[in-house]
Amino acid sequence: MRKKIVAGNWKMNKTFSEADDLINKIIELISDNNFDNVGVVLCPPFVYLELATDMTEDIEIAVAAQNVSNYEFGAYTGEISAPMLKSMDVEYCILGHSERRKYFNEDSKLLAEKVNILLKNDIIPIFCCGELLPEREAGNHFNIVEKQITDALWHLDSVQFKKIVLAYEPVWAIGTGVNATPEQAQEMHAFIRGIISTKYGAEVAENTTILYGGSCNSKNAKELFANPDVDGGLIGGASLKAEEFVKIIESF
Repeated sequence: MRKKIVAGNWKMNKTFSEADDLINKIIELISDNNFDNVGVVLCPPFVYLELATDMTEDIEIAVAAQNVSNYEFGAYTGEISAPMLKSMDVEYCILGHSERRKYFNEDSKLLAEKVNILLKNDIIPIFCCGELLPEREAGNHFNIVEKQITDALWHLDSVQFKKIVLAYEPVWAIGTGVNATPEQAQEMHAFIRGIISTKYGAEVAENTTILYGGSCNSKNAKELFANPDVDGGLIGGASLKAEEFVKIIESF
């Protein structure tokens, strides 16, 4: 049975004291509940990763980075490497988010390199894909998502691919308050699972976790997560409020 995950991408938000308060509150709320059926992942900015891993050491909460360098070490001022993340017990790392693609010009070649480095260091990539609004309106959304996945991930063998978590985030729904309908989310998730099956076989496809992201909140999460091919969410703004984030986790 594939893993259900709710991951909170904080993006570039929170001061140190605010991050400390948010993690404490999430831990407090989660400790009062039983979430054996879903994995919880916190994705704070780099500077709070050690804080997060230390604070969650005794509770079933994993920590993810929001990015990683495509180099393992060397004279790359300002970069953070996969071995550094591993040394802080970071278990996951987000890759391919539309904001990284748009603002930092990250392409599939670079993302493939980052995937390789993460897997080499036993860190699970959360690989994002998704189309722009004009691409959906033109009916090209399936082609766009398929190309993003195949260009960056199809070099992996089946053993490597089994370690990948995918996140479908329609770009037109990220931070806009407009989310894909449950039907649109299910349609794309089923399509993604289909292309995985064609490449790696039905068993690998059936066991691949595919998350939905894009204005997912406590009001729409239950309906989105009820779809057979939606395995959880990569949550943005709603993850910055502990009560809201935990309500989303409760949606399973």
